[in-house]
Amino acid sequence: MELRETFNTSEENYDRFRPGYPEELFSDIFSYAGLKQGSFVIEIGTGTGQATLPFLQKGCKVTGIELGDRLSEYARQKFGAYENFRIITGDFCDVELMPDSCDLVFSATAFHWLPVEESLQKVKKILRPGGALALFWNHPFPNREDDPTNAASRQVYDKYRPSPKKQIEFTEKDLAAWKDRLADAGFDFIEAKLYRRKRTLTTERYIGLLNTYSDHIALPEKTKQLFEQEMRRAIDAAGGSINIYDTIDLYMGKTV
Repeated sequence: MELRETFNTSEENYDRFRPGYPEELFSDIFSYAGLKQGSFVIEIGTGTGQATLPFLQKGCKVTGIELGDRLSEYARQKFGAYENFRIITGDFCDVELMPDSCDLVFSATAFHWLPVEESLQKVKKILRPGGALALFWNHPFPNREDDPTNAASRQVYDKYRPSPKKQIEFTEKDLAAWKDRLADAGFDFIEAKLYRRKRTLTTERYIGLLNTYSDHIALPEKTKQLFEQEMRRAIDAAGGSINIYDTIDLYMGKTV
């Protein structure tokens, strides 16, 4: 099983524990893309719909594309009351879509699983002239040295999943890579923006969140059990909750 397919094994956990995105981010996308009721939107990697609802509430006609059959069925049931929602089960690169047919293509913490150059060119083909692309990710950071709850978590990671690479928080300078990718693919009027927030999760919610990450799901079962047992003890000893510092990065570009 590929790592990107592991999400399809835990759709209820994914919907329960994965966070949504800031309201300001959606407002910025709506404004940039000029979305209105009836605008045709494609979402790549719908998952269980952490980023879908604002577009439906805006009145856009949303077509989600989701690789996992269990995830897509979950989203189909979740948004069943919305006549402006449909979902296709499949890989974005393989799904046939009409050229020049949509006003916006967006993807929330999913586009990196695709072959980037090929996928960006396909996006350009299906966007109408003046159509927009919006790509965004959430980068959770529970590794601040001045936060004792983060230190507790780090001790468990260092024991069970040691890495020589220092954990670094996402910053403004990290925006350059995706801005360059969009420019190289021929998008214009490129904009990039960061949003920040702090979440405080109980021990059990943090364990639940870990079980939505592909690399955690893929751990050998014995290692996973020991890791989670010690993580519970460490976070409980630090007060029963952990602080997570999120950075959300948004990239937008238009066709001409």
